[in-house]
Amino acid sequence: PDATDPKWTLLRLPADCSIAAIQSVYDLIWEGFRRQDRLEIDCSSVDKADVTSIQLLLSTAKTGEAQGRPVVVTALSQALRNTFRRAGFTSEAMINKHFPQKE
Repeated sequence: PDATDPKWTLLRLPADCSIAAIQSVYDLIWEGFRRQDRLEIDCSSVDKADVTSIQLLLSTAKTGEAQGRPVVVTALSQALRNTFRRAGFTSEAMINKHFPQKE
């Protein structure tokens, strides 16, 4: 996202994005959707993730796409990458297809 574009909201996911904490992660993302048109989701701090994390991120990306509001994920942590692999996203290309990323 361009720093001069005020329409981007940066969300930093917490360390725990597992099913035990997913409601608070959902609330964080929902608030971001309510505030701005576009979301950048920083995943660098995630150290606990499971299939619910993937489902929430997929749903967020699809909702943003359907509403014409870009959602990008940045800085996927190793824990989150491993969770993607376990969920069947076997390559970076597969991840990028479903989750637009910016460096």
